[in-house]
Amino acid sequence: MHADDIAAGRSRWQQRYDASKRRIADFTTLSGTEVEPVYGPPEGYDDPRMERIGWPGEFPFTRGLYATGYRGRTWTIRQFAGFGNAEDTNERYKMILNSGGGGLSVAFDMPTLMGRDSDDPKSLGEVGHCGVAIDSAIDMDRLFKDIPLQDVTTSMTISGPAVPAFCMYLVAAERQGADITKLNGTLQTDIFKEYIAQKEWLFPPEPHLRLIGDLMEYCAHNIPAYKPLSVSGYHIREAGSTAAQELAYTLADGFGYVELGLSRGLDIDKFAPGLSFFFDSHLDFFEEIAKFRASRRIWARWLRDVYGAKTEKAQWLRFHTQTAGVSLTAQQPVNNVVRTAIEALAAVLGGTNSLHTNALDETLALPTEESAEIALRTQAVLMEEMGVINVADPLGGSWYVEALTDKIEAEAEEIFQRIKDMSPDGTITGGLLRGIEDGWFMSEIADAAFEYQQKLEKGEKKIVGVNTHTDTVSGQLEILRVSHEVEVEQCRVLAARKAKRDEASVRRTLSALVEASRGTGNMIEPMLEAVRAEATMGEICDVLRAEWGEYREPARF
Repeated sequence: MHADDIAAGRSRWQQRYDASKRRIADFTTLSGTEVEPVYGPPEGYDDPRMERIGWPGEFPFTRGLYATGYRGRTWTIRQFAGFGNAEDTNERYKMILNSGGGGLSVAFDMPTLMGRDSDDPKSLGEVGHCGVAIDSAIDMDRLFKDIPLQDVTTSMTISGPAVPAFCMYLVAAERQGADITKLNGTLQTDIFKEYIAQKEWLFPPEPHLRLIGDLMEYCAHNIPAYKPLSVSGYHIREAGSTAAQELAYTLADGFGYVELGLSRGLDIDKFAPGLSFFFDSHLDFFEEIAKFRASRRIWARWLRDVYGAKTEKAQWLRFHTQTAGVSLTAQQPVNNVVRTAIEALAAVLGGTNSLHTNALDETLALPTEESAEIALRTQAVLMEEMGVINVADPLGGSWYVEALTDKIEAEAEEIFQRIKDMSPDGTITGGLLRGIEDGWFMSEIADAAFEYQQKLEKGEKKIVGVNTHTDTVSGQLEILRVSHEVEVEQCRVLAARKAKRDEASVRRTLSALVEASRGTGNMIEPMLEAVRAEATMGEICDVLRAEWGEYREPARF
């Protein structure tokens, strides 16, 4: 790019920066040197890379969505939490909010994630162990007791039964007296990544996509600030993918949901801002930063040039990051504090919009209150002490970072083309469904994971405490243990709740839901009616399983 064009870009950035709200803060180094809000090529210099790098707040958004970077607004500290019953988790949420958390992120237990009630025989031994048990709207009431949902952004990590969980959240907000149109938060909902990596599905793909389309319509018309889809690369990376695969499969999933919205007749400039993303921040510091920067650039270009989004907000890729759970080690677990801090720093330097930092003991159990506080304070140290929030995209222009960003983008584009080549109709959605049916995604991830494992076993890649520096003086950690009594009590309460409710109303609303599933209308309102009648998660999912069938993954290996 010619020097005159670079100067014009800087001028545009300055106008945006001057017009933006900024935090009142000390933007100097520890030694007292004042720093500029952004840096770029020296005045009068040509730089052919600038067309791809750009300026913060300007297409292609490589350097971030906002001209101010974190000078305008810092990332949201959002800790993923859930264990035991709703009361247990409610107390943890209050601790998180009182300790500087800016939003809540709900972890559900395995029965809830699979659309089953706590008293289902298949739930035995799993209730409350990997997240909170939610059986009906009353559990949502208890989960958010004394936490005003209208004022707190709430993320819910659930995909298979995401729509029933959303309806329970909505009913809990109604019972609080909240203005439903003002709710703000994120529902994961992303069913493509379940078939690709995490395996927590209920139905075949088509019924799941029907429900997701209904949810997108409902939110677009009724809850404009709420994000009905958080397209997740996190679980793809945790399954063993490379950084480029994580980026490409995730954005391809996102393109599939864009095509779903367009097929419903929705305006892309209105529904695309409701799509958010969820990425892993892994151990390779610079590769992760490059991945985040490339993801914004690719998404903006595809949304504008392929799908016709005209507004900047529709072209923005907003994303949450969680540090890599798979990088945590059971050996010498205190080292996990260091890993998490560096992964979190990579996310921040990559411009994340919100962040969860894993606790040091999460490879062994759910975090204790002390380890959860250390994880929270890790973000606070980054935000308050390190100076990383003073400059937008501080690594922009680095020869190494820009080369990595370009390389990851090129690898992702090759993967997009392979997905399109699999499609019978030329759409990304068609390629995704064929790739799932043929086991292509699973095979590609398995190959990447196997290659990395081989390098570990040969000692070509190192993990401290595992295959190098294995001597230690550290002892065992005290970990959080969820009592079996949680399951016993949850089942007792559920039985009492079922005995007290209006059974005729439950049966009537569930029948109406099944009838709606046989038509073409939106299913959100009928599901809300069932939830208001205290139909349970398992009952709602079971009547739909009976209607739509359950998905069984074909054997591959």
